[in-house]
Amino acid sequence: MTLQSRIIHPDEDLQVAFQNPKYQPYGLKNFRQIPQINSLTDEQIFDIEVVARVLPFRTNNYVIDELIDWNNIPNDPLYILNFPQKDMLKKHHYDRIAALLKSGADEDRISLVANQIREELDPHPAGQLTKNRPSLDGNVLPGVQHKYRETLLFFPTQGQTCHAYCTFCFRWPQFTGIADYKFAMSEIEPVIKYMRKHPDVTDILFTGGDPLFMKTKILEGYINAILQADLPNLRTIRIGSKTLSYWPYRFLTDNDADALLTLFEKIVSNGIHLAIMAHFNHPRELSTPAVELAISRIRQTGAQIRAQSPVLNHINNDPDLWASMWQRQVEMGVVPYYMFVARNTGAQHYFSISLEEAWKVFRKAYQQVSGLARTVRGPVMSCNPGKVQVLGVSEIMNEKVYVLRALQHRNPKHVMKPFYAQYDPNAIWYNQLKPAFGEEKFFFE
Repeated sequence: MTLQSRIIHPDEDLQVAFQNPKYQPYGLKNFRQIPQINSLTDEQIFDIEVVARVLPFRTNNYVIDELIDWNNIPNDPLYILNFPQKDMLKKHHYDRIAALLKSGADEDRISLVANQIREELDPHPAGQLTKNRPSLDGNVLPGVQHKYRETLLFFPTQGQTCHAYCTFCFRWPQFTGIADYKFAMSEIEPVIKYMRKHPDVTDILFTGGDPLFMKTKILEGYINAILQADLPNLRTIRIGSKTLSYWPYRFLTDNDADALLTLFEKIVSNGIHLAIMAHFNHPRELSTPAVELAISRIRQTGAQIRAQSPVLNHINNDPDLWASMWQRQVEMGVVPYYMFVARNTGAQHYFSISLEEAWKVFRKAYQQVSGLARTVRGPVMSCNPGKVQVLGVSEIMNEKVYVLRALQHRNPKHVMKPFYAQYDPNAIWYNQLKPAFGEEKFFFE
């Protein structure tokens, strides 16, 4: 299908929606300019100002006008997904920042304390900073991670922000302005050279931040270099992005939207599979005319869209919601991919549910959908060893246990081999689990 056949010709009902809306970001410095903020109490506004000093805050006019239900504040899931809430910081952390703001402390003092708190929030879980960073010719690649044999993660410098920030985001350190926290590099040649030296790498994942925040011209420079390298081992280019949820006009009416879709077509026409790794945390993100048309346009390029999300307290810890979301994704041509567990970083204490509850949410949702939606895997902890799936709670040899397996592992030999952990009704993460049956450690440790 040619690009011309995809040019938007919206009918009268869509004319208003697609009058090339201008992207308007809001953050800590200007969020009071949002008209709907007038509906918040002074206390709620102060809470935003406190928490946003530690956890990054950014939203935009699409989220505000088309996704958030302002009649259901402060309980609306999409509001909680974007706007910092008081309990996203633990009380002693909140009190430290609140006291500084109330005392009129200067910005340097507030930033110093905020950075101390950030250090306590495990900014780089699962070995990201120590175990996943590869080297080339004796030099660490600062914008690359290589945890699983087949997949290389690339963090292009220009894509290390997002159209809006999810309050649960495990990559929150990318947005704090602290150089030591960031993964980023602007050169693609070292990545290509690394892939040549590692023929087992078949997939490169552009990630961030959000690579689709970049202008198409910049992304195209990276992609063209990869395609021109003609790497015999490269099978898939993945792009991890929340743009479909937070700014679908990127694929519709932005001034380089058509160029972006043409770039997608180019990747596919070169025999490379293109996977857009989308993030949908709530069915409402799939409900607007803009996202429906954006998904349709992407699919017409030959790219495939896969959807993933963590299961989150206050947002989506409801099996009926998940079943509805998976079913809607299938109807729209999106492949349900992962249900994750909230990672052990940032506001994990606010968003997490127990591993047992996460499994129950997954199981009850899974029971409600047909086989076409059962492509999804979950609940999954993307933790230090790999992607560990909770298969369930069972009783074996008179011991109640978690049944687990690794869907991905640092050592591919350990993938899909079941193992067992002692049952703990309060466990929310892998590092709280202990081996079952009196074993001192899990078989792969």
